[in-house]
Amino acid sequence: MRSRIPCPCFMRHMRLRGILRKKLTMKFDQRLLRLIPHLRAYLLMMLLLGLLTGSVTLLQALYVSRIIHHVFLAGQTLSQLVPLLATLAIVILIRSMLSWLSELVAGKSARAVKTKLRQQLFAHLLALGPSYTQSERSGELANSLVEGIESLDAYFSQYLPQLFFTLLIPLVIVIAVFSVDPLSGLILLMTAPLLPFFMALIGMMANALTKRQWKLMSLMSAHFLDVLQGMTTLKLFGRSSKQQDTIRRMSEQFRTSTMQVLRVAFLSSLVLELGATISTAIIAVEIGLRLLYAQMDFSQAFFVLLLAPEFYLPLRTLGTRYHAAMSSSAVSHRLFAILATPVPIGNNTPSFKQQPEPVTALAVEHLFYTYSDQRTALQDVSFSIPLGQKVALVGASGAGKSTLVHLLMRFIEPNTGNISIQGQASHAMSAQTWRTQIALVSQRPYLFNLTVAENIRMGNPQATQAAVIQAAQQACAHDFIQALPHGYDTIIGERATRLSGGQAQRISLARALLKNAPLLILDEATANLDSATEAQVLHSLAHVMQGRTTLVVAHRLETIADADQIIVMAQGRIVETGTHQTLLQQQGLYYQLLSAYEQKGQAA
Repeated sequence: MRSRIPCPCFMRHMRLRGILRKKLTMKFDQRLLRLIPHLRAYLLMMLLLGLLTGSVTLLQALYVSRIIHHVFLAGQTLSQLVPLLATLAIVILIRSMLSWLSELVAGKSARAVKTKLRQQLFAHLLALGPSYTQSERSGELANSLVEGIESLDAYFSQYLPQLFFTLLIPLVIVIAVFSVDPLSGLILLMTAPLLPFFMALIGMMANALTKRQWKLMSLMSAHFLDVLQGMTTLKLFGRSSKQQDTIRRMSEQFRTSTMQVLRVAFLSSLVLELGATISTAIIAVEIGLRLLYAQMDFSQAFFVLLLAPEFYLPLRTLGTRYHAAMSSSAVSHRLFAILATPVPIGNNTPSFKQQPEPVTALAVEHLFYTYSDQRTALQDVSFSIPLGQKVALVGASGAGKSTLVHLLMRFIEPNTGNISIQGQASHAMSAQTWRTQIALVSQRPYLFNLTVAENIRMGNPQATQAAVIQAAQQACAHDFIQALPHGYDTIIGERATRLSGGQAQRISLARALLKNAPLLILDEATANLDSATEAQVLHSLAHVMQGRTTLVVAHRLETIADADQIIVMAQGRIVETGTHQTLLQQQGLYYQLLSAYEQKGQAA
């Protein structure tokens, strides 16, 4: 039996059809659709509006053709046409109302989707924590979360409703034309695929250009933020003019990319307009010839001629809004990539028992952590801090101190191991609840462009003004706050630019004290301060840490001599544990670190 070999022309046709179907449905992103509240009701509403708009379009063309027929062929007067004119006015009014209603539904859905997506992204970024955001460029993230989400408006308010109308209105019209004039209906069916065909071909070029444009915009936003934040450094080293050249080059690249996208968009509009005009002209010619030879009634001919532009109008409009959808598609890939980033999941296997009356403030047992790039940060780390004691954590850079702090704050989760505070295991509660038991003062505290009181009150939003002042007094910050122009109501500027480093650190300390958590973590809180400022902050810390359970991540080793216990880390492991005197007598790593630090101080 001879096998049947598919015709090469048929195979090429099928491949082209597959490409077109992929390109035309590319923007119908199901992930975006799932963001629409009450999706089924929205789809049904759009289907109904599309069918009603198509039906009203038919009625409008029908009444216009009848009025023209009665005026020019039947010779009727204006008074005789009043019922038809009134009906036509009502039809036009209904069509306008349907158009307004579709825009209202689409706009409301777009706003709801943008709000929902912003909430999801913000919540997900909070769940990912600083470990994720610190690995990304903040300018690019801000651009994606603000401009990126805003650009989705065109997808939901323009492209998606038009897609429904393009599927339904031409269908209603072609059915009506077939019932009146099968030949014209056949021509409509034959010419209709030409517009999506051209739209897909041009879309192949525009898609890559649009993605490139968005990437350039995100890169430029991130670079602008870097330059603004590093302006002092650029001026200090005389590199500001170099950055001007860089920004000028990036701006030129973005301008060129934008112009390329616009060229493709204008080419698409030209091709679609030309295709629709030629197709309408074909309908007009064949109808005119049949009218000339009395093979067609005028009313029917004029009815079909009025519907021909209406048939192509949704296709032309879809082509115009197709480019807006491409921009939204380029943005959505980045947004969904953020949402797809897995949130750290901790080990849920407890290895120590809960204590009804705990004597241990913090217990860490057998912690292991490896980063995604296979860097081993912690290996079998175990220690405990009794209630009310001060424990110091020391080690060279890269020893694993910062990773341990991130694990204690649950910004990341351990591969294996357990952490508990006062007998409560971390896996037994949410990360948000866990963090209520820890107050952190970092070496670079972030203060917002708010008043002093509002920055301190972030530790406890329900705190009274008296509690805020008490926390500031404990942190030795009350006196300088009172000296500010408006006291506790003084706006301190972005990143506390109107305060000194020591003042900002003491406000951060007051914020942590107001939280009144069982455990206080001081993550190299004096690492970036000068000697005078450090002395002020250390005086505040000494006053605060009395009787308070504290973990001090030390940078300047002379600040931890009075610690109840010192934990020395190296290469992700705990290598020494003991008091200051005990570790000095052992002459191990702690002794080496202290000796090197003292030599460095003497050399300075």
